[in-house]
Amino acid sequence: MSAGWICDVCGAGYPVVGDVPWLLREPQDAIAEWRARLALLTRQLGDDASRADRELARLTDQSALPDRTVQRLQHLSEANRKQVALLENLLRPLVLPGVLASVQRGLGTSLPIEQGLTNYYVNLHRDWAWGGEENDATFTEVRAVLGSQAQLGRTLILGAGAGRLAYDIHEGYAPPLTVLTDYNPLLLFVAREMFAGRDLQLYEFPVAPRGLLDSAVLRRLSAPRAARGGYHIVAADALDAPFAPGSFDTVVTPWLIDVVGEPLAPFAARVNHWLKPRGRWINTGSLAFNRAPFAERLSLDETLQIVTASGFAPPDLREATIPYMRSPASRHGRLETVVSWSAIKREAATYPAARRVPQWLTNDSVPVPRTAALEFESVSSRVHAFMLALVNGERSVRDMARLIAEQRLLPADEAEAAVRRFLRRAFEASEQRDQY
Repeated sequence: MSAGWICDVCGAGYPVVGDVPWLLREPQDAIAEWRARLALLTRQLGDDASRADRELARLTDQSALPDRTVQRLQHLSEANRKQVALLENLLRPLVLPGVLASVQRGLGTSLPIEQGLTNYYVNLHRDWAWGGEENDATFTEVRAVLGSQAQLGRTLILGAGAGRLAYDIHEGYAPPLTVLTDYNPLLLFVAREMFAGRDLQLYEFPVAPRGLLDSAVLRRLSAPRAARGGYHIVAADALDAPFAPGSFDTVVTPWLIDVVGEPLAPFAARVNHWLKPRGRWINTGSLAFNRAPFAERLSLDETLQIVTASGFAPPDLREATIPYMRSPASRHGRLETVVSWSAIKREAATYPAARRVPQWLTNDSVPVPRTAALEFESVSSRVHAFMLALVNGERSVRDMARLIAEQRLLPADEAEAAVRRFLRRAFEASEQRDQY
């Protein structure tokens, strides 16, 4: 980590991690959380390798396993262990020796699950390994709403991910400045390597493997060539991007507006804010608002109405059905109907208020209030801690329930069911692979 950048206006400092500036309101907190996620992810990969080894040993003892099953489990174990080394090498600036993954898991992180290191992991391989057809289809839609002779000027690409569309725009339209932003260091570091013309190797773990060894496929990630100059890759929050009003001639939002975590109306106002007068908003991707409240699960008509109400002229619009995440090693893949538009800023929109954060979270010296939510967590944690302390390899569910009732942590007629439910959840959690 280097000393970083200093804001000329407010004097705030922003670190540079792995050559990527972290232009976030609380950069040190975000870096600490990503480090925790990386520690948990590498721990999970190691656990998966050990689990494959244990299953192989147990099943071999019980019966003669088919040779191909043995080969698959050995391959999966080896791939998981090698993936740890590959990730730690790529994300070396985030690696802290001695991080206690179990403690980090217990304390948790505040990052939304959509921002886990691996939630968009398959995009890395689609962008830079096997996804030529998909990448070309997406760029074709952008070109169709832009026009081949368009002059983009200073261009901001929000939620650029691993960066393939950003790369194609930067190389295909040659804007004088291209700024790529994302929040995920794995995606940003891969984009950094690809734009620099350096190859990477990472394993792909397909959802539904096609063949015997497709459960883990070592991929070579590479760009057609090193990108020309004039680009910057930065870590930034799409809902709080640190750019002055009117900084850009073009803002691109690829596969973002339905997952950004904010209703479209205030987000569209943010895009308007960063654009110069007569600037252009290019959007492409899905309109799958299905995880939002019902009122925000917008149809295309509603979406366009919000865009025009946010200071944009009626957009030039395209709809197309394109292949999506169709890895050659996976039986899982689909066609997706995407919406692309080019909308010109015709008037300024009111910039939405900043998201409110309690002062006790932003000022380390302010006392933390004893809220009802924290009181509930306190009681729940005490009960759970006591339950775990009772597990000694000798006590039964009934024994544990009796002791909990004696401590008056739960009524006697509820304790046994509560213990059983708690242990069942712990067992089920141990069988699942978390996403970090």
